[in-house]
Amino acid sequence: MRRALIAPLLATSMFSLPAPAMAQAMSAEEAAALRAELAALKAQVQTLEARLDAAIAEPAPAPLPVPTPPSVTAKPATEISWKGAPELKTADGWSFKPRGRMQFDVAGIDAPAGVLGTRGGLTTEIRRVFLGVDGKIPGGFSYRLEADFAGGSAELTDVYLTYGKGPWSVTMGHIRHFTSLEDVTSDLFTSFTERAAFVPAFGFERRVGLGAQYKGKQLLVQAGVFGDDANSLLDDTNNSISADGRVVWMPKFGETQLHLGGSVHFRDFNDQSSTARYRARPFVHTTDVRLLDTGNISAKGENGYGLEGALTSGPFHASGEAFWQTMKRPGLADPTFFGGYAEVGMMLTPGDSRSYKDGAFDRLKPSKPVTEGGIGAIEINARYDYLDLNDGGIVGGRQRIALLGVVWVPIDYVRVMANYGRVMIDDAAIASATGDRDYSADVFGLRTQLDF
Repeated sequence: MRRALIAPLLATSMFSLPAPAMAQAMSAEEAAALRAELAALKAQVQTLEARLDAAIAEPAPAPLPVPTPPSVTAKPATEISWKGAPELKTADGWSFKPRGRMQFDVAGIDAPAGVLGTRGGLTTEIRRVFLGVDGKIPGGFSYRLEADFAGGSAELTDVYLTYGKGPWSVTMGHIRHFTSLEDVTSDLFTSFTERAAFVPAFGFERRVGLGAQYKGKQLLVQAGVFGDDANSLLDDTNNSISADGRVVWMPKFGETQLHLGGSVHFRDFNDQSSTARYRARPFVHTTDVRLLDTGNISAKGENGYGLEGALTSGPFHASGEAFWQTMKRPGLADPTFFGGYAEVGMMLTPGDSRSYKDGAFDRLKPSKPVTEGGIGAIEINARYDYLDLNDGGIVGGRQRIALLGVVWVPIDYVRVMANYGRVMIDDAAIASATGDRDYSADVFGLRTQLDF
């Protein structure tokens, strides 16, 4: 760089000499003067060069300090995912998700003349329209609020708050009271359009109470204390109370899931009522006719005991239950009624199997849904259902049902079910036109279902 500066300076100096002098021959004096002038010019160039080197070597001035902005607490990022409906989650542990289900039924029953009157035949029904929300709260809490609007007015279903960390949890609210596999399995995932007959007959339903649960890898223990359902508790004379418990052993061996369990139920009616009544529809909900009915029986309470078992292995599944319900009648014989079922099923679509989670059957997820060019999941089921309400001088009737059903799940959240059943009844509560109380009926059900 130094030489690059000297060259133009010398050139400029040369061109600055008078043109006539350059054209003439130089004398000795003139040559000496020129040499002196060039020497002086060289000295000036060296001085400038030294100053330039010093300027380049001098460090750059330090940048001025930038003032630090005041600290602002960042809001947690919100993550939105899709699980049939949008679910919002924050980094600090909050979550919120709308939920719901719609079930539209076409069902029918064909019974002997005089049994059903005008309350039979083929009928349509909006069976359930649930709307609600659920989510989590920081600190180990979770919640759910849900109501059924199918009847034209809101009826509370699941309404609860849960606290739990690790395998232990405590739940307070309107929940199912730890009875049987058939009852705790959501109606979204049952094999048939209706649950086993003993579930509605013995009054299994959600109740207001406090429950605790231990959930290990292979063991599930549930226990709680409950009042009545939310609507019944609007009557301030209803102070009935029950203690319920359920234990399930659920080991898994390879692809085989085993389920073995039992439950107990002890209930005191207190001032709620001095009578009890057990009854059941003939496996269709579209009729209000109960062909099995004990009528009102004097009682102070009830005790129940149940056994349950299930197995899933690849495309195959099987399940069965037995439940005994005893009426407590001080000074009188205590009748014990019995209900149960046995079921087998098979997936027809390769790669599909019935899901199981935490002591209950869960959502069936097709391996090749229609959205990916498949046909969804197809399942066939067969069941024998039994309910006996005859004992201790009480004649409520005996019902046996042979059922066949098919389930089609095109995508995770859509389900179509169809089933046919042959109902065989002894000691029916309603006689036929000929006075016969032992007869048979045919039932049919078709359900289209969407949940989110």
